[in-house]
Amino acid sequence: MKRDQPLVLGIETSCDETGVGLVAGETLLADAIASSVDLHARFGGVVPEVASRAHLEAMVPTLERACATAGVTLRDVDAIAVTSGPGLAGTLMVGVAAAKALAMALGKPLYGVNHLAAHVAVDIVEHGPLPEPVVALLVSGGHSSLLLVPDVTHDVRPLGATLDDAAGEAFDKVARVLGLPFPGGPHIDRVARDGQVSIDFPRGLSSGRDLQRHRFDFSFSGLKTAVARWVESQRAAGVAVPTADVAASFQEAVVDVLTRKAILACREAGVTDLQIGGGVAANSRLRAMAQERADAAGIAVRVPRPGLCTDNGAMVAALGAQLVIKGRAPSGLDLPADSSMPVTEVTA
Repeated sequence: MKRDQPLVLGIETSCDETGVGLVAGETLLADAIASSVDLHARFGGVVPEVASRAHLEAMVPTLERACATAGVTLRDVDAIAVTSGPGLAGTLMVGVAAAKALAMALGKPLYGVNHLAAHVAVDIVEHGPLPEPVVALLVSGGHSSLLLVPDVTHDVRPLGATLDDAAGEAFDKVARVLGLPFPGGPHIDRVARDGQVSIDFPRGLSSGRDLQRHRFDFSFSGLKTAVARWVESQRAAGVAVPTADVAASFQEAVVDVLTRKAILACREAGVTDLQIGGGVAANSRLRAMAQERADAAGIAVRVPRPGLCTDNGAMVAALGAQLVIKGRAPSGLDLPADSSMPVTEVTA
């Protein structure tokens, strides 16, 4: 580790992953994660109170594990970054409180950062400095957004977002209809590999007036409902549901809309680089189709490895390091946890 580069500790607790990362400049030193997903599986979704309690229990062990992996102590850290929003209010409070305590005890600057901007910044530790500008497609359980990012440390501009269910949420709900475990994304991806895209499910906001009015927005609620009704009709008729084909056809519909709009956004913004982040960015079909369409359009695609797509502390530390490098002002110790923090606010 070069000591002329800022060593930043990142804490992520926006949902059900307790993440602690350590980044020196643009180099990832540690990415420790404690997931509470198994605790939520029997409920079919994340229970905020359960997640908050899990963060409380996991925070100190995860901090210790990250420091041990990086071979540093907390006193070696130059700054502390924490997700202050958006996310679940209770879980955010756990991370923000921990970060404040560390900043005060260690006498280090504190940076409250935006969860969505951090999903963009994490690609820096994988592929180097971000092009400026870059179009970012963020797809997760809570967000489906297209962003124009001239500078991830202070200038993030929304182009479009989901009007109802986010892509990851739709994956979870369709998985439930098909009897697949929670979280649904990885299981649908796995099952779809043995299926055929044989069912023509709808592509929301992708043609005609809908596309004109919502050029870069997304809607997956109608698709989710269409899948549920198709499955119900098969079962009512006493016909076996071809789970793999349904999964493949649903996945294709989601990925088709996401990639089509992302490439369109790049073209219309005159940007030649597309960055994809968020948990759904780990989906194999999304990565393949994005690459195919980007190659055809002369656009470069950047996607972090799957482990950096889901929520993690590395992404928070990566953004924090960039804030330090570019001389952005730190947050105060009155930093709030803002569950509805807009993407245009990179720091709090």
